[in-house]
Amino acid sequence: MAAYVIVDLDVQDARAFEEYRKQVGAVIERFGGRPIVRGGRSETLEGDWQPKRLVVLEFPSWDTAMAFYSSPEYQPLRELRFRLARSKLVVVEGA
Repeated sequence: MAAYVIVDLDVQDARAFEEYRKQVGAVIERFGGRPIVRGGRSETLEGDWQPKRLVVLEFPSWDTAMAFYSSPEYQPLRELRFRLARSKLVVVEGA
């Protein structure tokens, strides 16, 4: 069953954030992941959530999504993201 990493990003330094974007795709692919949503238009239809930039990544399973997030390859990129953006991130299992 697929799992999804859903991130709401508020990038604080767009120029420096390009370095993260250049590197993270290869790590996502290494764990069988693929982007489903990378920004784009969104509109809140219910509630008061106002996401800045939504990213949705699909992984083959919960285990591969968690392996990606905790992998040694992703840790330096995660730290870079922490410095350059405020983010909210969840992992959810698909139907």
